[in-house]
Amino acid sequence: MKHLKLIALFTVLVLFSAFTFQNPGALKIKGSDTVLPLSQKEAELYMKKNPSAKITVVGGGSGVGIAAFLDGTTDIAMSSRKIKIAEKIKLQEAGKSFKEVIIANDALSIIVNPKNKVSQLTREQIEGIYTGKIKNWKEVGGDDEKIIAYSRESSSGTFEFFKEHVMSNKNYASTVLMMPATGTIVQSVSQTKGAIGYIGLAYMESNLKAINVSYDKGKTFVIPTVENAKSKKYPIVRPLYYYYLTKDAKLVKPFIDYVLSAEGQKTVNTVGYIAL
Repeated sequence: MKHLKLIALFTVLVLFSAFTFQNPGALKIKGSDTVLPLSQKEAELYMKKNPSAKITVVGGGSGVGIAAFLDGTTDIAMSSRKIKIAEKIKLQEAGKSFKEVIIANDALSIIVNPKNKVSQLTREQIEGIYTGKIKNWKEVGGDDEKIIAYSRESSSGTFEFFKEHVMSNKNYASTVLMMPATGTIVQSVSQTKGAIGYIGLAYMESNLKAINVSYDKGKTFVIPTVENAKSKKYPIVRPLYYYYLTKDAKLVKPFIDYVLSAEGQKTVNTVGYIAL
């Protein structure tokens, strides 16, 4: 979505980081780049309604957010994946009980450069591309051109979701380029004809082309849209999470309740995600 334009992602992160140090009493939210634009908008609107509230929001990936949650340097961890068993054990060993809240849903878009004539792929073909079995676009109906596959790095919840739900838990090929943020995938695919990547639906822009995806071996291909995700026609949909410690409920609940309210869920749709 053009109005996001990644919200000038790196600039925003710097500004929010600086704001955190200047406001040590602020509610701190950290984690998933997928959830980042939504949390930023929700925080902005919440602070307008509550002028005394101070909220800082920083991305970096689901793994980064949950690590910060584990070491006590964030109040809310944003995540595009469920917390892992090993992470739960660490919290239990530290005597910390926590809450998991689903705040929205998100469709994962498979994207290519607009100059690429390929418009649809089966799940099996996407798996083949990311495992390295399919190396040239001509193998899937495109031009004779090398495929350049981009992925989020392993600390990303999107990386793990894609591996589990699209690649059937097969390993990424060594040739796949791992990127530190969703914004870098958007930029790389928009500038490279042979590129393919995957991003949250809210990051979709006019200089990218979304691929129609089939999960029934090519019988039906569906474009990623909010409407198709809501109706469950589009198959690559996932929940987005907030995690917080039970002891911090008084601090975090007013904001989370706002996100879950009718007004907060309207913002979910406005920003480009899928309301609960």
